[in-house]
Amino acid sequence: MTNNTPINSLGIAKAPKDTRVVVAMSGGVDSSVAAALLHEEGYDVVGVTLQLYDYGAAVAKSKTCCAGQDIYDARRVAEERGFPHYVLNYESKFRESVVDDFADSYMRGETPIPCVQCNQSVKFRDLLKVAHDLGADCMATGHYIQRKETGDKGYPELHRAVDPFKDQSYFLFATTQEQLDFLRFPLGGWTKDITRGHADRLGLLNADKPDSQDICFVPGGDYASVVKKIRPEAENPGDIVDQNGTVLGRHKGIIHYTIGQRRGIGIGGGVSENNAPFFVIGVDAARNEVIVGPKEALARDVIFVKNCNWLMPELTEGINIDLKFRSMMKPVKATLKTGADNTAQILLADPQYGIAPGQAAVAYLGERVIGGGWITGTDNTASAAA
Repeated sequence: MTNNTPINSLGIAKAPKDTRVVVAMSGGVDSSVAAALLHEEGYDVVGVTLQLYDYGAAVAKSKTCCAGQDIYDARRVAEERGFPHYVLNYESKFRESVVDDFADSYMRGETPIPCVQCNQSVKFRDLLKVAHDLGADCMATGHYIQRKETGDKGYPELHRAVDPFKDQSYFLFATTQEQLDFLRFPLGGWTKDITRGHADRLGLLNADKPDSQDICFVPGGDYASVVKKIRPEAENPGDIVDQNGTVLGRHKGIIHYTIGQRRGIGIGGGVSENNAPFFVIGVDAARNEVIVGPKEALARDVIFVKNCNWLMPELTEGINIDLKFRSMMKPVKATLKTGADNTAQILLADPQYGIAPGQAAVAYLGERVIGGGWITGTDNTASAAA
């Protein structure tokens, strides 16, 4: 029997009233607007908030993501708009999957991105399971990213948001194709001022709530204090050395240093030739050493990545891509060479500076996100890795 029901705005052949949408509500204005607009359109909306973090005195006074005030705001929005809302306690899973890994990554001399880990291991894994258990046809979030149907190819694609200042594609590269089939992103096609306008029109209590600027469990950006609470040995002092191993000073714990750092290293002037500034060019966790050198020593044209996720079944060897290895950077030209065991090598067209292990390397074809992986290391000679 042919289904003659028109496709609704979420791409599902059902009337909105018969389409259940679970909306991940963080308590911020973006997810609140997404939920309220879908409810206004007549969808069967169910709001879900994950209580992720309420750990230690460092965050006790902060309005952290998915805790305290945010949970209250999400609940109030749901109550005022008239759709059900549930709070699920995921603190232990969040601690294990995100917070502990965050601390361990710093202990390995890396620079982690916990927001990607949270999306990958909690929000888009565990929360999607909850949505399925609730009988949802899809799950919506307030992320600024676009999901586009490809028609003849038979699978949706992930594209950057219309608003380049709000685009969150870098943080969502690990979204799998199966997850993307089920996800929807209502806000990806417009700018933040439009979202604010809808929040005002709908009279949402959090319409003027500011955007979060920090990692949710790191109030004020003081990540070192959080790492110390979890791993007290994180501040073991050690040597600051140059590329030849010459000791230039002492550091107060490798967690205070990241690749490309210039300020706050703790080495006075008069050490290098012409008094040129030092940069952190390496962190050796095994030796508890911070390695410094001139800016040119940071230049790298090969990036090695692991645990890759690709959203392009027709991915070909040696494909030319645009690449981001930091969230706010302008993409650079590169060539992608996939390897065994979900690894890859990325050959940069021009050497780049400050590429840090623990960060993500995210590949684009124009506006389309085709995936990426976690940076494990770099080289400064493309021919050596070819």
